[in-house]
Amino acid sequence: MKHTLPALPYAYEALEPHFDQETMRIHHQRHHQAYIDNLNKALDGTDAALKPLEQILAKISEYSVAVRNNAGGHYNHSLFWLTLSPNPKTAPEGKLAQAINETFGSLEELKELIKKTGLGQFGSGWVWLFVKYNGSLGVAGTPNQDNPLMDVNLTNRGIPVMGIDVWEHAYYLKYQNKRADFIDAFWKVVDWDVISQNYEKALNSVGK
Repeated sequence: MKHTLPALPYAYEALEPHFDQETMRIHHQRHHQAYIDNLNKALDGTDAALKPLEQILAKISEYSVAVRNNAGGHYNHSLFWLTLSPNPKTAPEGKLAQAINETFGSLEELKELIKKTGLGQFGSGWVWLFVKYNGSLGVAGTPNQDNPLMDVNLTNRGIPVMGIDVWEHAYYLKYQNKRADFIDAFWKVVDWDVISQNYEKALNSVGK
């Protein structure tokens, strides 16, 4: 079963002026596509070619570096695209809002923690809001294309509900080296309705 590039649910220019059209096109058509092409190549002829991506990631220590990098790149970007919207719900409600307030104090404090984590991520990587296997929320940064699903993460494991791509390819055309400005812009296009749905699914997965 070959992995394929998922279509975006909006046009490349739909997130302007916060995320520019050219970055979105290059990020999706070239970077994400490259991860998929390389993942298919790395899995070709193996039993893992038939396994769900999440199952591979959960035991990623058993696979090659090529599978780790490219499976992560495919999963991470697929989640990232779906949490963005030209008409986003700008704040969480219900169970997710309650969990954020209980865990971090407020939505603004969560945003500050995510920004601090993103700015502190040396080199390329991601920042995650995720559900731990005990059902609580966590924030963590990971290098390269790693994510909390991977068994190589010894302390921050769980199910991602939101990720911010802090690789320079995600923002350099518009924001140059100003990662902080890019993270601020992310909040203008992130859809808390989708994140809430991801949160509910994650809770069900961990039996909470």
